[in-house]
Amino acid sequence: MSKTDIGPPNFREMIPEVIRKNYGRWKYHEILKPGVLRHVAESGDELYTVRVGSPRLVSVDFIRDLCNIADQYCDGHLRFTSRYNIEFLTPNKTNVEPIIKASKKIGLPVGGTGDAISNIVHTQGWVHCHSAATDSSPIVKAIMDELYSYFTSMKLPAKLRVSLACCINMCGAVHCSDLAIVGVHTKIPKVNNEKLAAVCEIPTVMASCPTGAIRRHPDKDLKAVVVKEDLPCLRWSNSPRYHVLRDCRLGVVEAELQKFAVDMRRTPERVLEAHSSDKVAHFFADLRSTTERAGFPSPKCTEAFAMPT
Repeated sequence: MSKTDIGPPNFREMIPEVIRKNYGRWKYHEILKPGVLRHVAESGDELYTVRVGSPRLVSVDFIRDLCNIADQYCDGHLRFTSRYNIEFLTPNKTNVEPIIKASKKIGLPVGGTGDAISNIVHTQGWVHCHSAATDSSPIVKAIMDELYSYFTSMKLPAKLRVSLACCINMCGAVHCSDLAIVGVHTKIPKVNNEKLAAVCEIPTVMASCPTGAIRRHPDKDLKAVVVKEDLPCLRWSNSPRYHVLRDCRLGVVEAELQKFAVDMRRTPERVLEAHSSDKVAHFFADLRSTTERAGFPSPKCTEAFAMPT
């Protein structure tokens, strides 16, 4: 009887034999040189890994080139890391140098291990996403061209992980990296309603904006959208003018020049001078209206549980 629900395949059927044999019984691993690792099992078996960098957007021909290397030197095994690196796995030490030579022949750098920068992960960009504030691949390519030598060597003080998000939705979880590059909308996007209906799904376009700035056109006979222009997400800054986090002393550009000498008989600075923005309500009557842009939400009172805890 044939299977009606295959589900995810068993990963153990796709790993190299040396990994299946020593699964969970590895003694240690070491980095032999940039991009080359050696894992040693308790049984004495060895596994060599050659890591190379790769772009995120690739062609079928590129995948075939990778598979040819894997078929020739790795018994058909390779894997992609979470940062788009490619790893060729082989139990034979004599295959390491041929793998490196074949990878460089198709333009792939070997490295990304140890105290180095790994591949830059990024979101889809304009090739797929319709709400991106900037494209991703050209920026990542330009950055990695400048940092190429830090990928192929291990001369940084520590590991470095860089990510790029095309907008503030940050669907690539860039905040989990050491450095994050985020594209921000600073101008109202122009809508070409003549082409919109032919190239976009209007409900999807409207749903892509988390603040609801993209709305259906008031004329129901038109398959078009309008953009609300007075939302905070389309401005340079979302901080209220009198917000304490904006006006405190740490917001000064030359803050590193201040001395942090401590006088045991007094506070380091006058309270009103450093934090006047949140002290006005305590000392004076402020008859001005509240700012149009909201600050942090007020804390909510906890509700009583139905049962004692």
